[in-house]
Amino acid sequence: MTTRLSSPSSDDINSLKALLLEKDKRISLLEEQVRLLRHKRFAASSEKSDEQAELFNEAEAAEPVPEEDLNENTDDAETDTIQYERRKSRGRKSLPADLPRVRIEHDLSDAEKVCECGCALTHIGEDTSEQLDIIPAKIQVLQHARLKYACKACESNVRTAALPAQPIPKSNASAGLLAYIATAKYQDALPLHRQESIFKRMEIDIPRNTLANWMMRSGELIAPLIAQLDSELRGGKIIQCDETPLQVLNEPDRPASSQSYMWVRRSGAPGRPIVLYDYAPSRAGSVAEKLLSGFSGYLQTDDYAGYHAVGRQYDISHVGCWAHARRKFVDAQKAATSKDKKTARTGKADVAINYIAKLYAIEKQAKDASSEARRQLRQEKSVPILNALREWLDKTLHSTLPKGLLGTALGYLNKNWEKLIRYTEDGDVNIDNNLAENAIRPFVIGRKNWLFSATPRGAQASAAIYSLIETAKANDVEPYVYLCKVFSQLPSVTTTEELQALLPWANA
Repeated sequence: MTTRLSSPSSDDINSLKALLLEKDKRISLLEEQVRLLRHKRFAASSEKSDEQAELFNEAEAAEPVPEEDLNENTDDAETDTIQYERRKSRGRKSLPADLPRVRIEHDLSDAEKVCECGCALTHIGEDTSEQLDIIPAKIQVLQHARLKYACKACESNVRTAALPAQPIPKSNASAGLLAYIATAKYQDALPLHRQESIFKRMEIDIPRNTLANWMMRSGELIAPLIAQLDSELRGGKIIQCDETPLQVLNEPDRPASSQSYMWVRRSGAPGRPIVLYDYAPSRAGSVAEKLLSGFSGYLQTDDYAGYHAVGRQYDISHVGCWAHARRKFVDAQKAATSKDKKTARTGKADVAINYIAKLYAIEKQAKDASSEARRQLRQEKSVPILNALREWLDKTLHSTLPKGLLGTALGYLNKNWEKLIRYTEDGDVNIDNNLAENAIRPFVIGRKNWLFSATPRGAQASAAIYSLIETAKANDVEPYVYLCKVFSQLPSVTTTEELQALLPWANA
């Protein structure tokens, strides 16, 4: 007796098809993630496109991009991709003219000064060439002699000259030494244990814990200057923010492995740039609210949720970052299959990247313009491109898988659209948050060398010294020279005018 199997119903077939379709989508997403991870692991980290994408020939024929939308209100200066200036020749640069010169003459011997015909050679000139030389750091001892005076008549009144206020009282560290150590650690990313070894080679014994204590005391010394910079920053028109992880070993009631954060605020307006670092044990939105308390103006950040509550305040206009938006499309472009890359057609990620490139080309064109001229140029040229990009986004958003890299990029663009276009309102507002990201980079480089902070006090001192050094650099002030002046003069400052005279832009 044989059993006949019944044919599957149409509902079963549809259910299997749906299951297979869902699995295909899942496999496609996983393959996309693998391609991106392999690219990040083995390929160059640059966000530049692998090849110049063709703007007007999108791969998805169902959603073509009208050429007139992309060309409208643009001129020859707005290219499909950002055009970079050619590199200058790699020839050796001349040495600075203000460096001292030591003349070393090389002359012929007396025998060589006689010609083969027997006549004496006549000096007709010279050929000169220059070499760069260096004298290693020189350590010296500053011996403070406080003269004493007494009355010979009564033999009771003795007076001694006062010692000028010192950066660290009762310490043998001068202002120059403190500036040297701070610059080496926070500017040149040289950990204190390496500096200890360098001093030992010079036959100077300064234990690492002493160096660390000096840096913490230095951070406390410059607190009034940091407070003045903080007041200037909050009273400004624009603040850019970013944050990065930091490990602090001995935080109260927290394990050593817990993660803290270093927050960065930077004034985005031209004139007097300020860079301030702040240590916080968390990345909570309450930290952002505290750091931005009393500020009214433009707040420019990435899409981290910790800034959302502050950005919704009535006196703050939250501005997005086009660099972050572009980065997500670059990830989608990098994760494209090799088959997609070989085709001459352009994908959706390429279209978005080229739209954004047009916006950056306009910013480059307006780089040296006044604030009002830059705003006007954005209204005339950037706004039409943004309108075309919005129209393309509306057509593309609902036909793309939301969980894929491209869908994520489109979703980010759609979610942050109002914040992203807000930069066109004011010529002082930047198109992206790169100034804050660049400001946090020196800290990240230093963290790779010294790895962590031992205590919250040390982290706070590091934040203060980083703030002073990076603000000095932003104002084209040499950090070591500036710190020498601050550490030597700040201990005797008594008035607000004297404090303001020590601000970086007053020493530019």
